[in-house]
Amino acid sequence: MRALLDTNAYSALKRGHPDVSDLVRRSDEVLVPVVVAGELLYGFRCGSRFERNRQDFEAFIASPFVKVVPVTLDTADRFGRIAATLRARGKPIPTNDIWVAAQAMETGAELLSFDRHYEAVDGLAWRLLS
Repeated sequence: MRALLDTNAYSALKRGHPDVSDLVRRSDEVLVPVVVAGELLYGFRCGSRFERNRQDFEAFIASPFVKVVPVTLDTADRFGRIAATLRARGKPIPTNDIWVAAQAMETGAELLSFDRHYEAVDGLAWRLLS
């Protein structure tokens, strides 16, 4: 399985959430969208343990099983299609989460998230964490 982590899934993993930890351990590859990296780094900067959190994150993404996924033109096209569909249905979700969904679809990975609003994205392989 290829798992793509939403920001809240990474945070839960770092807190030792058993289900998230198990899914990550069982994955062949763990993907971190660059948008998620940005959200995490922003959160670290707003907290009191920036250096420690940044170092932990850098160690995590240095693993040979973890890859930071860049935004591509294909990602942008998927973003546009997802956003337009959600808008037409009157079901908007946060913009960054549309980027995350687009990257999950582009990479063929299963998105791990605690956010239920991903159910509005057609064709997304998504696992609601609890």
